[in-house]
Amino acid sequence: MTHSHKKTRRISTSYSYVIDAYAWIEYFKASKLGEIAKEYIESEYSTTPTIVVSEISRKLSQQILIGKETQEGRQQLLEFIRSTSKIINLNFDTAAETGKIIEELRDKANGWSLADLIILSTARTLSGKVVTGDEHFRKVEDAIFIKA
Repeated sequence: MTHSHKKTRRISTSYSYVIDAYAWIEYFKASKLGEIAKEYIESEYSTTPTIVVSEISRKLSQQILIGKETQEGRQQLLEFIRSTSKIINLNFDTAAETGKIIEELRDKANGWSLADLIILSTARTLSGKVVTGDEHFRKVEDAIFIKA
C-alpha cells in the first residue's frame, strides 16, 4: 500500500461524509476508486467511525501476516486516518438507531455486517452519507457509491 499521504486535519463541526473502510483501502492503494474517494476523505467535512478504524486495522494486520505490510506501515496508515478524518465514537443514540435500521432493512439486510449497519447509522445520525464501494450500500440512499 502507498504510504506517502501527509495532511493535517482542519476543524469542522459538520460532517457530510462518513468514510467506510472500502473507501480508505482504495485511497491507500492509490487506485482509480481511491481517486474518487480522495475528494471526500480529504474534505474538512469527513469523519470516520471507530468501527472503521477497527476494520482497517484488522485488514492491515492480515496484510502483515502474508508479508504485504509492516507493523510500521500499519501504524503510519492508522495515524494518517486519525490526522485526516475526524474520528467519531459509537454513542448510545447511534447504537439505538442501528437497531431501527436492522428492522428497516430486514428484507435487504441479508449479509449486512453489524459494522456496516453502525456505519450507516452513524451517517444518518450526522445527516451525512457513507462513502463506500461496498455492494451492500449500492442502493442505499444514504451512500455515495464510488464504484460504477
